[in-house]
Amino acid sequence: MPDFLTQARALLGPSHVLTTELAAYATDWRGKFSGAPLAVCRPADTAQVAALVKLCAACGLSLVPQGGNTSMCGGATPDDSGQQVVISLSRLNRVLEISPLNNTMTVEAGCILQNLQHLAAEHDRLFPLSLGAEGSCQIGGNIATNAGGVQVLRYGNTRDLVLGLEVVLADGQVLNLLKALRKDNTGYDLKHLFIGAEGTLGIITAAVLKLFPAPRAKAVAFAAFQTPQQALELLGLMRGAMGDRFTAFELMSDASVKLVQQYFPASPALFGQSHPWHVVMQASDGGAQAALDQAFETALESALERGIIDDVLLASSETQARELWMVRENISEAQQLDGANIKHDIAVPVSSVPAFIDEVLPLLQAAYPGVRPMIYGHLGDGNLHFNVSRPAGMSTPDWQAETDRVNVIVLDVVARMQGSFSAEHGLGQLKNHEMALYKTPLEIDLMRRLKNALDPKGLMNPGKLLPN
Repeated sequence: MPDFLTQARALLGPSHVLTTELAAYATDWRGKFSGAPLAVCRPADTAQVAALVKLCAACGLSLVPQGGNTSMCGGATPDDSGQQVVISLSRLNRVLEISPLNNTMTVEAGCILQNLQHLAAEHDRLFPLSLGAEGSCQIGGNIATNAGGVQVLRYGNTRDLVLGLEVVLADGQVLNLLKALRKDNTGYDLKHLFIGAEGTLGIITAAVLKLFPAPRAKAVAFAAFQTPQQALELLGLMRGAMGDRFTAFELMSDASVKLVQQYFPASPALFGQSHPWHVVMQASDGGAQAALDQAFETALESALERGIIDDVLLASSETQARELWMVRENISEAQQLDGANIKHDIAVPVSSVPAFIDEVLPLLQAAYPGVRPMIYGHLGDGNLHFNVSRPAGMSTPDWQAETDRVNVIVLDVVARMQGSFSAEHGLGQLKNHEMALYKTPLEIDLMRRLKNALDPKGLMNPGKLLPN
């Protein structure tokens, strides 16, 4: 497509239209999906994104928006047709405004999440979105997938942290909704169409984000116990004792903790003996550290006295708190190092989490003796990463061939419990076919109507989110 490439180079500059050495853009983080884009284009601002979208539409080329390329579901990976253009938003990395008084910041889509966290802290504010890929993921991708993370318990998903958006539509028009308002009751709230839409309705180029007062005090603990039901009881006790100060509660099976210790030998020593289940939890507020510590310790002592937990480690320093958190944050990487696993990012009502685990584990063991489920996630909002590693002795290709069968075992239980087969990672091209299995025909029809209305030519990230 020499005419497109010539015009794209004239628009962006030759160095920002890439046609060789594209592996970093053409393969997803897990190495599960790979494509062959016609080109990777790196616009510098919204105007260039809009012009590029118009050019692609004129040439009949589809677009794949891409941020940090940390998708777990292949949502930012092109196909192998050679007729797709990857739009990398990494150069749109400016902070347009920060207002501590209004508790907002307006940023471009290519800003790295961790950089925004640090910028907020410099202004004595908190941007609470926090997840394992925060050092490389970009805020546009976080918004496009409605990312969750470890502080949803207190602050909500990404959707709850966005006040306004700027979006380039499929025809190249720029929809400017960059308002820093908490209240705006003037019809349909259009920004919510694009949050979680994975670039299938438009390309997010900027956003107004909510900030919060920076916490002055923080307390972190790592607890061990016997059953998921005890985890639920501990969650209720801690939330009752700490109220809104309780910000994170992350469940981990012993198998997932041991996997981290195997692949990250510098992980902290935990307890003198094994326990089937663990949580890392955190509380924070704007008051004195001593007062928060006292409330936290009192609640944990109550949990010990009631037999809800077997043992607990209370972080005595910021360094120890980070080390305890890294056990949780390194699980995904440890699984990647360990080899093939079949991932599930599910949600059920919080009260149903123990019953879900108790029902699914025997079903998996009966179907695959020796299978190794790695269970961890955000118990406080009912979201589990229920990842299933292959049994010893089974090859990676053979295990991957069992994906559909394993999915049915896990997701049918999720559906019976009125849950979700994708809680925070999105659908991409990994899970879009499951829409037809677990969404109603009416829901899918309404989504297709929206897609056809906003992208009638089907050029925006085709093959993602909606079933083919």
